[in-house]
Amino acid sequence: MNRNASAAIQTWSTDDVPAPQRLDYWIGAVCEGFLEMDVTSSVAGGFNATLESAPLGCIGVNRVRGTAQDVYRTRRAIAHSRSNYYYLLCKTDSPWVAVQDDRSARMLPGDVVLVDSRLCYEFHFLRCADTVSLELPTAWVEAWLPDAGDQVARRIDAQSGWGGVLSGFVQQLSPQIALQPPMPTALLSDHLGGLLSLAAGTHGTASPGEGGRAELRRRVLDATRERHAEPGLTAASVARGLGISERSLHRSLSDGATTFAAALTGFRMQVARRMLGDARFDRLDIAEIGFRIGFTDASHFARQCRRHFGATPGTLRRQR
Repeated sequence: MNRNASAAIQTWSTDDVPAPQRLDYWIGAVCEGFLEMDVTSSVAGGFNATLESAPLGCIGVNRVRGTAQDVYRTRRAIAHSRSNYYYLLCKTDSPWVAVQDDRSARMLPGDVVLVDSRLCYEFHFLRCADTVSLELPTAWVEAWLPDAGDQVARRIDAQSGWGGVLSGFVQQLSPQIALQPPMPTALLSDHLGGLLSLAAGTHGTASPGEGGRAELRRRVLDATRERHAEPGLTAASVARGLGISERSLHRSLSDGATTFAAALTGFRMQVARRMLGDARFDRLDIAEIGFRIGFTDASHFARQCRRHFGATPGTLRRQR
């Protein structure tokens, strides 16, 4: 099987084989790049497909492009698999259907769905198979979603609430982005986990324990604010400092409709704005200001300023 491994992006393409062999080649590619699965297609004679894959920390980022097809994860395939994962899928161009655990989710463009490779599933790509598929470790998902088993094959609406935010975030991920992530991979994975938790509705509503959770959330935010200047600060590090589990940290923040990555970036941007607006810091260049608030990459600092304030750090300083 041809496989382009010259870069970190692994690529499988049916263009590498004659037309009559393409569907068989694709079944092998899917089994090698994902898991053991069966694939059929009503357009076998004109079938074509490509899979690109790259790691983003503990997450696998996969992009599939191809003609209409039906994908089946069978009991036999499950028995032959050495590893299992959850997959989070988003398809933006046309409707499709995902089936698992006696549920059938009719997906509209942009919708997101979670499936568990330890259970049989079916994907019916009715027009084409162009999809972003994120490979997620089972322990990682279950740390974010205590009821992960109840979430599989449930349509997450891309047009509503946190589902729309999750969909937009997933659509920004690609194997190319995985090679050159715009921020540390730990923060990106935390952001994804927090959005998945929010979109799945596990942040909950008020209960007798709400006061205790609010106090924990305050402690987490205070600790994050105090440590915002540490380069590479992660949720796991803050949780260890507080003597709590990382899962408890993330759940306390999701109760407040935020994520660790969003809170950390927000605190850093607050300090950046104050420093750029104060003439006493003019002796520091832009990169030094970014470093002092936790950004080791000056270009990342500039991107965050444009995102939050609509202007570069230099422009903000001149506007003062």
